[in-house]
Amino acid sequence: MFFEYMKNQLQFLFLTIMLLLAQVALAQLEPAATKSLRQQEDSMKQYALSIVKGRSAGERIEADSIFTRMFVRALKTPNSFYYPFDSLLTISKQTPPDSSFRIFTWQLYVNDYTTRQHGAIQMRTSDGSLKLFPLVDRAPLMKSPEDTVGSNLNWIGAVYYNIIQTKAFDKTYYTLLGFDDHDINSNRKIIEILTFENGRPVFGGNNFSFPNSSLQLKKGMARYIMTYKKNAGPRLNFDPEMNIIIMEHLISETGQPEKKYTYVGDGDYEGLKWKDGKWVYINKVFTEVTPEGKAPVPQPILDDKGKVDPSKLKQNQQ
Repeated sequence: MFFEYMKNQLQFLFLTIMLLLAQVALAQLEPAATKSLRQQEDSMKQYALSIVKGRSAGERIEADSIFTRMFVRALKTPNSFYYPFDSLLTISKQTPPDSSFRIFTWQLYVNDYTTRQHGAIQMRTSDGSLKLFPLVDRAPLMKSPEDTVGSNLNWIGAVYYNIIQTKAFDKTYYTLLGFDDHDINSNRKIIEILTFENGRPVFGGNNFSFPNSSLQLKKGMARYIMTYKKNAGPRLNFDPEMNIIIMEHLISETGQPEKKYTYVGDGDYEGLKWKDGKWVYINKVFTEVTPEGKAPVPQPILDDKGKVDPSKLKQNQQ
């Protein structure tokens, strides 16, 4: 009971601090600027929604173009960095703990075979002026996206849903977790390393260590890409209590490991823990054993013989 009480108190304290920080941030905006941004945000909402909900490719592309121009115009407002744009629900907004920047990303679905991610990094500036780095999705042109290190103009697109700030050897690293509605057969989740060199963003880096070869990944890769079957939903996120990135282990449901679009989660979990500037691979996150002597698996899809159980597979994908 005591620990549950303390947990609730800490959660309440965290929410209170976040609310106060939001109030302080808005206080740095002039009342006229805040009013203007609210009006512009209200005008942008319909286009932000149409990027996703537009009935035709032409409608979605036009909405994306109009929204982008309006959004950049709004960001030019002095101290716009402190305006949350909370009502733009289809636009992902991620800010690291040090609030040195924020990153906006969104997805443009063209057709079953073509999806593009768009976005921008807005830097916090001392004078409130706009310093913006547009993100240009070059993934279709990359021969080896796992190995590519590039700038904001050579970006492997993703809609980011989490950001982890770490440090090693006096250098700050920002690890972005993102989703990519990749193609007609598969989706991807991506672990992306973001750093800043001479004030400019760099995507990708030699910050992964996989001593175990079970993932069949290259040494010195620039990012981790989890490719899986379209209707599957394997877990990939950061657990702040365990301080590790948890990734669901994937297997081919058809026994064809060379075809990534057949991959589904098997209910077991691997992980990555930050150590000395690298995300170090953990073969098994949950090491406790059951009375039967087996490691616990939240949603196992393998039968006792190690084969895919169709009924369990269906439950795992629902």
